[in-house]
Amino acid sequence: MDTPVPRFYLYGEPHRVADRRFVHLEALDDRSRPSEWTIRPHAHADLHHIFHIRGGGGAMRAEAAILAFEAPCLIVVPAGVVHGFSWQSESNGSVLTVSSAYVDLLRQRNEELRGVFALAQVARLDPAGSSGFATACEALLEELSWNAPGHRAAAEAGLLGLIVRTMRATHGREADLFTPPGRQAALVARYRERVETHFRAREPVGVYAAALGTTESRLRAACQAAAGQTPTQILDQRAFVEAQRVLLYSNLSVAEIANTLGFDDAHYFSRYFRRCAGCSPRSYRAAHADTALADT
Repeated sequence: MDTPVPRFYLYGEPHRVADRRFVHLEALDDRSRPSEWTIRPHAHADLHHIFHIRGGGGAMRAEAAILAFEAPCLIVVPAGVVHGFSWQSESNGSVLTVSSAYVDLLRQRNEELRGVFALAQVARLDPAGSSGFATACEALLEELSWNAPGHRAAAEAGLLGLIVRTMRATHGREADLFTPPGRQAALVARYRERVETHFRAREPVGVYAAALGTTESRLRAACQAAAGQTPTQILDQRAFVEAQRVLLYSNLSVAEIANTLGFDDAHYFSRYFRRCAGCSPRSYRAAHADTALADT
């Protein structure tokens, strides 16, 4: 019997759904040193990684491929991709983790970001580029660590800056630097792309499978293997993220929001939202009103 690939929140922590705007930044050796510089293959259902390697190196397994790397470089690991590392002793750098839901929100305003997390890949940096990335990480960590006025806006700007630096470092280099995703991970990536443009239609999973040239059972198996979720869960999660956004940043009524998301019945939408959030849409809007104002 095959051993299931572990699925974590952060490495070693029990899996749970990431917050809509989850961002985490930590030193590379925070988890690698206690693990004796070996990170066993695992996956995160809804978290992307950007690793900045300032010293040392090692090898990464991404799905079935192995890719060696050395500092200074960036490593991109998309959500759902099985990955593990063998680090050189005393390697150092930082690990940026961001929820796929947050990246989806940023992509809505910045189309150029769409391809950043399409592949697991490594990009070499020159010393100046590595120094600049490290300085940007320090600035983001400062904003994530306090509650000064405007810290949310500054943290999002810092996150965007790091993602843009990553996009520029990987742009045009995929042919010799990327680790091709496994067949199932590639199918899930295509499914997520289609969900992004069609989730408001509330189409059955079978319609998505047909559009992707596969069967519903194969799509279901791929989603379970690569993302640890069913196709319906991925679809519902995307609709839920959009419902949160519209509740916080618009004046639309609950019935109007239900309609924009393809729900014919506002009462069914409310039950669906309560199942995902643990509270009603109106309660969620009221509880997060201050956050919405702070982000505007």
